[in-house]
Amino acid sequence: MTGFALGVLFGAVVAAALTWVVGGAVARARAAGLAAERDLLRERVTDLEAAAGTETELVATLSPLSSTLQRVERQVAALERDRVEQFSRLDEQLNAVRVSGEALRQQTAALAGALRSPTARGAWGEVQLRRVVEHAGMLARVDFSTQVGGVTPEGVGVRPDLVVHLPGGKHLVVDAKAPLAAFLEASEQPGTESSRAAALHAKALRAHVDALAAKEYWAAFQPSPQLVVCFVPGEAFLASACSADPSLLEHAMGRRVVLATPTTLLALLRTVALTWQSEALAGNARALFELGRELHGRLGTLSEATTRVGRSLHRAVEDYNSWVGTLERRVLVTARRMEQLDLTDGEVPSPAPIEAVPRPLTAAELLDPVDRESA
Repeated sequence: MTGFALGVLFGAVVAAALTWVVGGAVARARAAGLAAERDLLRERVTDLEAAAGTETELVATLSPLSSTLQRVERQVAALERDRVEQFSRLDEQLNAVRVSGEALRQQTAALAGALRSPTARGAWGEVQLRRVVEHAGMLARVDFSTQVGGVTPEGVGVRPDLVVHLPGGKHLVVDAKAPLAAFLEASEQPGTESSRAAALHAKALRAHVDALAAKEYWAAFQPSPQLVVCFVPGEAFLASACSADPSLLEHAMGRRVVLATPTTLLALLRTVALTWQSEALAGNARALFELGRELHGRLGTLSEATTRVGRSLHRAVEDYNSWVGTLERRVLVTARRMEQLDLTDGEVPSPAPIEAVPRPLTAAELLDPVDRESA
């Protein structure tokens, strides 16, 4: 029993020692784990504190940017609202332009249809011509005449649309019957057909130039510049013809025909009006010269009369002074003797002689030739 008890006791001691050793290792391991966990938590806390500081700084840094972004958002919203309004207005304007374009197209088509008639084209050209002349400030039957008949030296009667009167009795003839039918066809046909119609328009205008040159309007209205003005009632008509026939203008000038659109004809007529003004100024200058000569002659006559008046005044002063001297020597002496004898109550005043004399003429223009030589 004793040995068994000792064995049991030894086993118990060994078990207790083992338990203590194992418990210490477990405790140390747990302590090490707790220490490691503590260190991790401490690092985590440090990281969190650092992150919190960084976030604070980031918030402080981004705060102005946030307000700026808000302003940008408001501006973008305002711009978007304005863009929508502008697009709405633009859409309205585009609709208005479309409506106007459609109305213009209809009116152009109606005008083109009306101008297909030669009579209507001629009347429209004459109306356009008259409007240009009126814009130039000219008066009918004063500065120009319409539908004036004339006869060439060969006995051929002509009747141009307009005759502009130039200074010196000269005349400038204007014709307003330019062909437009081919141009109207070109405006309605696309592509190659349009080019062919434009070439026909240029050919028709060239033929009209040759016809005007053959009529020799300038010979029926002498004196006149050796040319005739062919009025083309639109810039597009002449531009289309010149594009199809670049030598058209040179050909016309060689035939003494001037192709004039409303713009160029207005400039020409304004030049004529300026010539009339220069002629009027020259006439006024001549009239002023004649008035000056007449005034100079009248000044000479007036100077002669003034000289005679001055001489008369000088003689009158001399006669008056002589009369005063006679009065003092012949009459007043007796009157004074009567006063000395107390025969009168008052004294007879003695008139004074005139000392001033008329001022003589000194200007050379007012002196007679004899007086000038003596002066």
